[in-house]
Amino acid sequence: MTARTHSVNPAGTADVVLIGGGTMSATLGSIIRQLEPEWDIRLFERLDRAGMESSDPWNNAGTGHSALCELNYTPAGPDGSVDPAKAVGINEQFQVSRQFWSHMVANGHIGSPKKFINPLPHMSFVWGDDGAEYLRRRYEALKPQPLFEGIEHTEDPATVSDWAPLLMSGRDSSQRVAASRVPGGTDIDFGALTRELIGYLEKNDVGLNFGTDVTDVERGSDGRWEVSVEDRATGEKYTVRARFVFIGAGGGALHLLQRTGIEEGKGFGGFPVAGQFMRCTNSDIVDQHLAKVYGQASVGAPPMSVPHLDTRYVNGKRSLLFGPYAGFSTKFLKRGSLMDLPMSLRPSNMIPMLAAGKDNLGLTKYLISEVLKSRASKDESLRDFYPEAKSGDWELITAGQRVQVIKKDPRKGGVLQFGTEMITAADGSIGALLGASPGASTAAPIMFGMLKRCFPAQFESWEPKLKDMIPGYGIRLNENPELAREIMAETAKTLQL
Repeated sequence: MTARTHSVNPAGTADVVLIGGGTMSATLGSIIRQLEPEWDIRLFERLDRAGMESSDPWNNAGTGHSALCELNYTPAGPDGSVDPAKAVGINEQFQVSRQFWSHMVANGHIGSPKKFINPLPHMSFVWGDDGAEYLRRRYEALKPQPLFEGIEHTEDPATVSDWAPLLMSGRDSSQRVAASRVPGGTDIDFGALTRELIGYLEKNDVGLNFGTDVTDVERGSDGRWEVSVEDRATGEKYTVRARFVFIGAGGGALHLLQRTGIEEGKGFGGFPVAGQFMRCTNSDIVDQHLAKVYGQASVGAPPMSVPHLDTRYVNGKRSLLFGPYAGFSTKFLKRGSLMDLPMSLRPSNMIPMLAAGKDNLGLTKYLISEVLKSRASKDESLRDFYPEAKSGDWELITAGQRVQVIKKDPRKGGVLQFGTEMITAADGSIGALLGASPGASTAAPIMFGMLKRCFPAQFESWEPKLKDMIPGYGIRLNENPELAREIMAETAKTLQL
C-alpha cells in the first residue's frame, strides 16, 4: 500500500463511505467487502497513511483490552465485593475481535499475525493491605469464569519477582504486595493491524483516499449523503454521494457528526484528554520484563489514569512503556487544531457539557496537577512500579488525544463517559463512533452492532457469512466453557500465539 492512494474516480456516487483510516473503518470495510463484494466502497483519511492517530501503537496504550488485568473494569462495590460482569463482557467482545482476526489470517486476507499480535502475560499488581485484599477478592470473583480460566494469584514476593523481576528488584521487603496473572494474554500493534486490513481493502477494489479532508456531510434532496472532500496536497474539492456513511474519525468524529444534523447526534460533546508515556528501549532492561502489568489508579483519579508497565512489540522491536501521565489540550486529534474543543460547542450540548464539568471537578483538579508535574515527579511514579528505574533510561513521549464522550442525562443534565458510544440515524443511513477505551480491542463486535442497526433488511441474509467469520457468533462463550476452550485454542493456533 502506497502512502498516498486515491480512487480512480473519487467523486461521484458510492454505496458506502468510510471516514477515517483507523482500526474501526478498516474493520468495517473488511467486513462489508466480504458481505457485499459488489458494493462500491470509498475510504477517506486526512493523513497520508492509515492507522496514524488513535490506532498508532505509541498513541494508543490499549494494547489489547481484554479485561484480564485492567482493574478499572472490576471496581470494588461499597461492601468491598467485586462484580466480574463488566470484565467478562469486555473479554467476550475481545474474543469476537480475535476470531475475526483469525478468520482474516486463515483465509489469506492479511499477512503474518506476527506483524500485529504477540503472546504476552497480563498481570495486575498492587501493594499495601487495601490493594492486596481487593486483588484477592477480584481473583476469587474471576477464577470461576471460563474466559478467565488459568488466572493465577500470589502474595509471595519471590513468585512476583519470577513473573516480573523489575517490579520487585529494590522494593522494600516489608511492603505487602499482590499480583494476579493470566499467561495467555497478548500485545497488539493496532497500527500494524490497521494497515494489514487496509491492504486487504486495496487489493479488493476499495477506493482509498489518503491526504484528504472530509469537510462536510449533508443529506441531499434524494436522501443520499453528500460527503464534501478536499485534497490536502492540491486543494481540489469534490463531493461523493453515498447511501451509507460511517464516521470513524476518532477525535474528529464529533465535528462531522454535528455537521450531519441528525437528531440522534444532538447533545453530544467531547472532553479531550492528552497523555504522555515513558518509553525504554535499553535491551538490558527490556529483556527483564515480559508482561503487561496494570496497577490501581490514585484515589480520585479517572479510569484512564490507571498506571501500567507494558512490554510492547512495535515494528518487530520490543520495548517498555510506562504511564500514562495525563495532560490537557483543546485538540481533538494529536494532529488537530487548538480550536477543536471551542468549535464543538453547540446550543444542544452546552447544558450537558456544563453539567458534566460541574460533576467532574475532581478530573479538572487531577489534570491540572498532572500538567504541573515535573519530570522528577513523573520518575517517582515510575519507581512505584519499578523501584530501580533510572531517569536516563526512559524518554518521555507524547501520546494521542482521547476525547471522552459527554452526553445528555435526564437526571443530571449531562454525564462524562469513559467508554465508546455508537450513534446511528433512525433510517440507518449513517453511523458514528465516539469515545475511547476499550476501543480498537472490541472493533469487530462494535462494527457488527453497527451493521445490525443500519442494515436490518440485509442483516438476516448476512448472518451465515458472519457465523463463518466468527465461529462463536451470537454465543456467550463464558456460558459455554467447552466451546470457549475450542475457539480460543483454534484462534491461538491460527494467530501463532
